[in-house]
Amino acid sequence: MSVVHRLTAGWLVDHLSFINQCGYEICGSFAYPDGVTLDTSVTSTRDCHSTSTFAATSSSDGPIPGPEDVIETEGKPAKTRYVFREEFFNVSKPHIAAAPEEQLWQGCPEAIICFFHCLLFVQKRKRKCVLNQGELDALQYHSEVRKLIQEGTLHLVQEGLKSGFLHRTIAEPSCRKNAVPGHIGCGLAELCEMAKQLPAVNESDRQAVHVLDDETSIPEQDLLSCVTENSSNGAKIVELMGQKYLVPPKSSFLLSDISCLQPLLNYKKKYDVIVIDPPWENKSVKRSSRYSYLSSWQIKQIPVPALAAPNCLVVTWVTNRQKHLHFVKDELYPHWSVKTLAEWHWVKITGAGEFVFPLDSLHKKPYEVLVLGRVQGDVKQTLRKSEDVLPIPEHKLIVSIPCSLHSHKPPLTGVLAEFLKPDVECLELFARNLQPGWTSWGNEVLKFQHIDYFTVLQNE
Repeated sequence: MSVVHRLTAGWLVDHLSFINQCGYEICGSFAYPDGVTLDTSVTSTRDCHSTSTFAATSSSDGPIPGPEDVIETEGKPAKTRYVFREEFFNVSKPHIAAAPEEQLWQGCPEAIICFFHCLLFVQKRKRKCVLNQGELDALQYHSEVRKLIQEGTLHLVQEGLKSGFLHRTIAEPSCRKNAVPGHIGCGLAELCEMAKQLPAVNESDRQAVHVLDDETSIPEQDLLSCVTENSSNGAKIVELMGQKYLVPPKSSFLLSDISCLQPLLNYKKKYDVIVIDPPWENKSVKRSSRYSYLSSWQIKQIPVPALAAPNCLVVTWVTNRQKHLHFVKDELYPHWSVKTLAEWHWVKITGAGEFVFPLDSLHKKPYEVLVLGRVQGDVKQTLRKSEDVLPIPEHKLIVSIPCSLHSHKPPLTGVLAEFLKPDVECLELFARNLQPGWTSWGNEVLKFQHIDYFTVLQNE
């Protein structure tokens, strides 16, 4: 499980442990594909301090296999284990230290903090006019959730320190790997864009699903025109445009643009959980060419009602821009016939338990919002499924050390499990990675599955 500690306030989550427990083991002749570097220097994951250290020794699901698990008895097929590179979770210090003025005001009543920050904000911008409505709304929202986030995070961090998952003093890692090449994940969105120019496939000839076997190379058109599924108990490697990607067991995905969602509908699955991480419009995205964003109108066109099972739980990641939060609650969810149930927060901390940004930072907040809602469908059908519905708490915290890779969100599988019946169908939209038991869709859905994000463990 990715959950290290569970309290009333929420969960302390180990993201790295979750990835490494997904079952990235390759058997047989495809165990060591060309171009993969074998990590022969690693004899134990405990040689470097990382978030996986605690999970490897005290996870409720048993220890994470180490390099010794690569050893096979004579006569059996070779088995290779891939682990996600630990340096992406080596967050030992806050990204920005709190300014002296903010440190002095820690713990003050929320109204005074908001007033004080208004003055600082105006002074910083060197203007005499008052804050605009969006800035005032953001300050008001922060004042409402600040206490819940501060106190809940403190309790979860204390548990993490007691158990040894978190450490007050963290030395700089001595075994940091080389920087990741810049080509990783590049070209997926461009490929989806180019796929629009391919000749249309007749519905009668369209393949609904491509099941992976032992081949590693899949024609681009097959990968883009139907859902790809790994129904086996082991991981698979697929090759796309000369790049290799790991596919975890019992997972499926569709690599496509938002305008090419029909293959997902042709998959004919209805989902009990739909997690959405839209590429929200903001100033930094506009200035950057890192990824494109979608307008509110485009997001509303996503066919969530057609994909959702009765009483489907819908979870949407929202930035700290109040405009987006109001849009989800007041426009998007009503458009999809989804009733808002709760607002949870993902809180980002360092390995020492500090916020990655000061809680009252004017630059960035150390938390993001998740809006949870439930599909309100046909009354008779909804009533038949009512016994499967468990109440969703109005507020919870998901506290974790964030991945340094942009937009690599923490897994929700473990935290949602206690509110769901077993064997539910789960879907993630705008995904950039895959999970066992989930269907994932996006134009960069394989991005963080690139083999260069992983290390191959081999006995010394």
